[in-house]
Amino acid sequence: MEPHVSDHVRIFDTTLRDGEQAPGCTMTKEEKLEVARQLSRLGVDIIEAGFPAASPGDWDAVNAIAHEVGTADGPMICGLARANKDDIDKCWTAIEPAAKKRIHTFMSTSDIHLEHQFRKSRGEALELIGEMVSYARSLCDDVEFSPMDAGRSDPKFLYEVLKVAVECGATTLNIPDTVGYTTPEEYYAMIDGIRRNVPGADKVIISTHCHDDLGMAVANSLAGVRAGARQIECTINGIGERAGNASLEEVVMALHTRQQFFGIETKINTRELARASRLVSACTGVHVPPNKAIVGANAFAHESGIHQDGVLKNRQTYEIMSAETVGLDGNALVLGKHSGRHAFRKHLEGLGYHLNDDEFRHVFTRFKELADKKKLVDDRDLEALIAGEAQRTVAIYTLDYVQVFCGTDVIPTATVRMRGPGEETFTESAQGTGPVDAVCQAINKIVGEPGELVEFAVNAITEGINATAEVTIRVQEYGTRAAESEGGKPERGRQPRVFSGYGVNTDTVVAAGEAYVGALNKLFYARQERQRSRTQPESPLEAVDLFGNSMLGKGD
Repeated sequence: MEPHVSDHVRIFDTTLRDGEQAPGCTMTKEEKLEVARQLSRLGVDIIEAGFPAASPGDWDAVNAIAHEVGTADGPMICGLARANKDDIDKCWTAIEPAAKKRIHTFMSTSDIHLEHQFRKSRGEALELIGEMVSYARSLCDDVEFSPMDAGRSDPKFLYEVLKVAVECGATTLNIPDTVGYTTPEEYYAMIDGIRRNVPGADKVIISTHCHDDLGMAVANSLAGVRAGARQIECTINGIGERAGNASLEEVVMALHTRQQFFGIETKINTRELARASRLVSACTGVHVPPNKAIVGANAFAHESGIHQDGVLKNRQTYEIMSAETVGLDGNALVLGKHSGRHAFRKHLEGLGYHLNDDEFRHVFTRFKELADKKKLVDDRDLEALIAGEAQRTVAIYTLDYVQVFCGTDVIPTATVRMRGPGEETFTESAQGTGPVDAVCQAINKIVGEPGELVEFAVNAITEGINATAEVTIRVQEYGTRAAESEGGKPERGRQPRVFSGYGVNTDTVVAAGEAYVGALNKLFYARQERQRSRTQPESPLEAVDLFGNSMLGKGD
């Protein structure tokens, strides 16, 4: 049976590449590894682990994922590369350790991109595509090619480009709706036209990659599947450039819930969807809206009396799927402050987490501290602790102690103690407009105020007065304050970079301090990466991502 008529659609997750390119969604290497492990548990077919040529840090993360997650029974590991040999070489060396690997290369095909961005004729683009797809195929048996801005490309030229890509060895043709412009009817017609007019299209996988600028990314992806596409490129929580990508949990559950309509299956373990959503939210600092389909807090909540009455009688009256199906059952942890290490480790392994000794020791200590303050610790608390552990690995500074004095008619004052590089200890006090501001001001006295706090969000992980608080803080490196340490002005073409930090504690103020330090650690780490990347030779093409956005200052 040819690939395009199979009853299985591949799920290609690009959370770690396209998703991470969204402003403020930068992740550390350890956070990327933790997300990749969860994607493997989720059962995705392909993980696009990053853009290896973007920076040494991105290459390191992709290579680490290929080593650890790219096992024979795990997902295929893919890397993105522009249509030049330097990018393709870096991509290949990064993904080479994986048992199953793919090079994903791309080139624009719309006239507006070719004329204004790449300054190439159609003939020059065709020649480059043929040469670079052939080169990628000489290194790797699995090669994906994407005609950037396919949705606004001339169909006849698009067919010609894809014909060349197939002839030169592409095994997957990805059709990006780069700017989220098409409608489901148009996207269906585009995929159907490719199947009918591109020689060899029946011998390769056709893939969708849809953006959500007009809110139709999921609908377009599903339309593509109905037209014969057998791979969907998507991200957890729909994160990505601008308005984001097609949401993995939405396309998966649409195919799962409406299986009789679509006649298509995935290999996704749907019970891992909620955990994947929470992990990505914690690592990126991007909260899931309550009304978000599938994984939002209100997705299975009912307030209307009529709805409540129906659900009490039969849940199917107002629920087309069960919360348990997507992993939202929230099982309570039957362990308390007297529980031992062995039982705790077994429970974590049952949840799919395999921590090394140092990670386990730290999480177990945090669990004991939490169990002393709460009578009931459930799996959501544990997932939050583990998400915080992934962030702790970039520990340039560590928060050891927080004391706050505040109240009515009192100037909020905070004292903090931190450990810095070389384990040196620093203690500072500061005043602020409130307890959180006072803590941040005291931290700034130690680290030197490297950026401005642009977002502060608090969320209760669990219910009740003693609920564990998770705090997300986002710090902007460039903005109203220029980075004096790097010349006083943002570099040309660089957008302000935003770094998120995550903290979890029953004390909201302490959680805020942890989150702020976490964001600052990411900022300092990114600066170190930039210094490293400046010693690397420049790529022969201007840096652009898959969707035409400037990569100057992105991921470097």
